[in-house]
Amino acid sequence: MTYRSNNIAIDEIVASCGDDIHGALRALLLVNEQLEAELALLYAAVGESGMLDRGGGPLH
Repeated sequence: MTYRSNNIAIDEIVASCGDDIHGALRALLLVNEQLEAELALLYAAVGESGMLDRGGGPLH
């Protein structure tokens, strides 16, 4: 993502939160927490499958 597209994305996120910066940050933090939880589940699933033991390499 380029600097320009980052700024556009930030403007869109803030606008979707009614121009409330704190609301936008709160929403982004919640999304980040959800993504971290999904990543943890993915790592757990891969670990249980033994894929890493077979040389699958890291996912991240």
